Order: sequence, then C-alpha cells, then structure tokens
Amino acid sequence: MKKRLKLPRFKNENRERAFWSKVDLSEYFDPKQFKPVSFPNLKPTSTSISLKIPNYILARLKERANALNIPYQTLMKQYIAKEVLRKG
Repeated sequence: MKKRLKLPRFKNENRERAFWSKVDLSEYFDPKQFKPVSFPNLKPTSTSISLKIPNYILARLKERANALNIPYQTLMKQYIAKEVLRKG
C-alpha cells in the first residue's frame, strides 16, 4: 500500500479549492474507504432543451396547466418525470 500524503493547511477556501482542483485525491485518501453519501436538499441541476410538439398537444397542455394553476412547463416536466421514473 502506498503511503498517503499529508493534507496541507489552507489560509482560505479559495486556496483550498485551487489545491483540490489540481491534485489526485487518491494520493491523499484511500478510495476503498470512501462511503456513498446523499445530499437530499440540493436542488437538481436543469438544462434547457428545445422540443417540437404539435400545436394541439401544446394547447391541451396549456389548458390543463391553467386548470391546475401551474405553468405549462412545470406540468410538462412533471409528466416527463413521472414516465421516466416509472418502474416497469
């Protein structure tokens, strides 16, 4: 087993961030000791996409979203997420 390097002390977060962006973590930590973590309160990242759908479908989507008092893009995301995450 290779000897792990000692962690330096940092004067501020910017210097620490710069340090970690340039080094190999395996030189300081044993990957076998890593444990999975979860960050449930993080907001998921979103990406803008362009999607072509027939006008009549968009009109129906907007009508349904209006009846639910939510933006149609939000309703579209809910529909897509429901189908993508559905077990089957």
